[in-house]
Amino acid sequence: MVENLVIIGSGPAGYTAAIYAGRAQLKPLVFEGFSAGGIPGGQLMTTTEVENYPGFPEGVHGPKLMQQMRQQALRWGAVLIADDAIAVDFTQYPFAIASADLLEVKARAMIICTGATAKRLHLPGEEKFWNNGISACAICDGANPLFENADIAVVGGGDSAVEEALYLTKYARRVHLLVRSDHLRADKTMQERVFHHTQIHIHWHSSPINVDGDEVLRSVQIRDTQTGAVSDLTVGGLFYAIGHTPNTQLFQDQLELDEAGYIKTQGKSTATNIPGIWAAGDVQDCVYRQAITAAGTGCMAALEAERWLSTDAIASGEGNAIAC
Repeated sequence: MVENLVIIGSGPAGYTAAIYAGRAQLKPLVFEGFSAGGIPGGQLMTTTEVENYPGFPEGVHGPKLMQQMRQQALRWGAVLIADDAIAVDFTQYPFAIASADLLEVKARAMIICTGATAKRLHLPGEEKFWNNGISACAICDGANPLFENADIAVVGGGDSAVEEALYLTKYARRVHLLVRSDHLRADKTMQERVFHHTQIHIHWHSSPINVDGDEVLRSVQIRDTQTGAVSDLTVGGLFYAIGHTPNTQLFQDQLELDEAGYIKTQGKSTATNIPGIWAAGDVQDCVYRQAITAAGTGCMAALEAERWLSTDAIASGEGNAIAC
């Protein structure tokens, strides 16, 4: 069967794209995912309170927000399949997609919303305290009352770690920056801000090896990477800032990716290097990585796909972007 539009992935980007495409009567088929790259609904399915998504002044649970987006997509005629796309062929047109449940479909247009996965340390006890003291997004979770006036640890030495450490000083009493080496890799200006910030204490040659607590995180065990000495650090939060891995393994050698593996998009568009294929959300965004920006690019991709499908762009191979 040949579909007008196939969306691979869910989360804020995928569901928003499905809502807009459904309202445009494209009847999008959505592979929500099942196990590849995380559970359907994306990273917000493992987040508790989301307090920075517009329209929810009291905050909203991540899974509830995703369920509401999912229901809205269904309302507008999207066909949602809880299955992983495991193979694609962009060398033929219509594009070909195969799923883990042996479903094979072809698509006139595609939107890729497979997201990115935050890198974890996989410490003993990590799963117990995930979202109960351990997080990978300071902007998402830093304002949680759990961290108010608490000591918080941030793991990493790059730009993301420094930015998160600075951001968390708004809420924490003290931020402990755990750096494996003897130097930071962050931008020099950002380094200077950290060095001179009275709330930030840098622990050089420090690597977390364990976490402990009761219902919530209470302490982190740290090993000195030079001497091997082990010590305990009392904290109420631990933030990983060691990077993300874009879920683009399926598209390697077919779409143009950047050095970090994110899908390259063209200018202000969500268009990829192949006409008829767009990318939205964290799979093409290594900078913002927020639910609202993912939803915004999902909207953009659906509008661009609708415009492309409604013109003679299919024949000409042009028209991926919407002109002002």
